[in-house]
Amino acid sequence: MIDTVVQVELPVDETLAIKKHRITPQSGGNRKRLSIVTGIHGDELEGQYVCYELSRRINEHPEYLKGTVDIYPAANPFGIDSITRGIPAFDLDMNRIFPGSTNGDMNEYIAAEIIKDLTQSDLCLDIHASNIYLTEMPQIRINELHRDRLLPYAKLANIDFIWVHGASTVLESTLAYSLNTRDVPTLVVEMGVGMRITKEYGNQLVTGIFRLMQELSIWEGPVDEVKQPIISEKPEEVAFLNAPVSGIFIKDTCHGIYVKKGDHIGSIVDPLAGICLQNITAPATGLLFTIREYPVVDEGSLLARILIK
Repeated sequence: MIDTVVQVELPVDETLAIKKHRITPQSGGNRKRLSIVTGIHGDELEGQYVCYELSRRINEHPEYLKGTVDIYPAANPFGIDSITRGIPAFDLDMNRIFPGSTNGDMNEYIAAEIIKDLTQSDLCLDIHASNIYLTEMPQIRINELHRDRLLPYAKLANIDFIWVHGASTVLESTLAYSLNTRDVPTLVVEMGVGMRITKEYGNQLVTGIFRLMQELSIWEGPVDEVKQPIISEKPEEVAFLNAPVSGIFIKDTCHGIYVKKGDHIGSIVDPLAGICLQNITAPATGLLFTIREYPVVDEGSLLARILIK
């Protein structure tokens, strides 16, 4: 069933509507509810495949469904339509206005209604991709304020690692923070790259979602085994590699591999002069979980992240 979460009338006889796909048991069942949210950033499309594939697999065997699954594929539909990270025309990052306000402007009102619609969830997944500049391995990011409650769920999600952030880095205006402080456990998933779909990562996460559904007694069908993630809880366990000079970054390795300190990562070159400005090497030994995709870099641009384990 397709439901409208919130609808706002716009000029020139247009309407902005945030919709969700609610999937319920054929008969009986329980009151458990899982919510999948994506599309807050219009240029992050990895979650679109997850929404499709999750719905497809549930519909193949509806007899196994014992709870409610709500799928919100486009929290920022205008952003998705225009391939814009934020809300077009407002130059506004939607993930910086939660929990919103029913008495605020249009965007604050929409944010408040989305929060209202999600507050009865037993678990929520907020799915993001990286931006167009970086590629990320499948990971869940949680803050230490909610670590004890979220970590057991995150371990079941079939992702590669869990990155626990310090409380000082948490943005209180995000969807996840707003829901977690309202007693709705919410996991933030980051994977892939902006403006693209990586089916491998989407399928990996969908397997984890079914495992979470099983844990919540929402799914009684067979579930594939999930991988055990690496967990990082200390800031010093993540090394950042930044561009020492401006130029064109040519990567010579891929994310998802283990590197040793001093291993070659890529080069920054000057196409005009035809020279290599700087060879880029790993600053530490560990798992290369982020790497630069967009080749144009300025001095200080993030090139890679390494999990030192």
